[in-house]
Amino acid sequence: MIVEGMEASRSQNGIQSLLAAEQEAQRIVAAAREAKMARLRQAKEEAEMEIAEFRAQMERESQRKVFESSDDSGPNVKRLDQETESKIEQLQIEGSRISYDVVQMLLKHVTTVKN
Repeated sequence: MIVEGMEASRSQNGIQSLLAAEQEAQRIVAAAREAKMARLRQAKEEAEMEIAEFRAQMERESQRKVFESSDDSGPNVKRLDQETESKIEQLQIEGSRISYDVVQMLLKHVTTVKN
């Protein structure tokens, strides 16, 4: 009977060892999951920072190009202003030249009665 008691005790110890090992495995898996989630959060934050830096760099580059192109467009703006002024002067001269004829034509049509 003592032999049976010893075997039961060993069996009980084996079950206890298995339960302890299972609990330890669960703790290890939970710790690994937590570490994985922490690393994913860290990676997301790093990616967001890189995106923000890239966006800022692209914005600076865009502003630099706009600034450089606006410096280059100075002569073009002056040329366009001169062309515009020239065309306005030509239209005013042409308008002055034909305004008398237009007024006479309008008066003729307004004062003529048709049946």
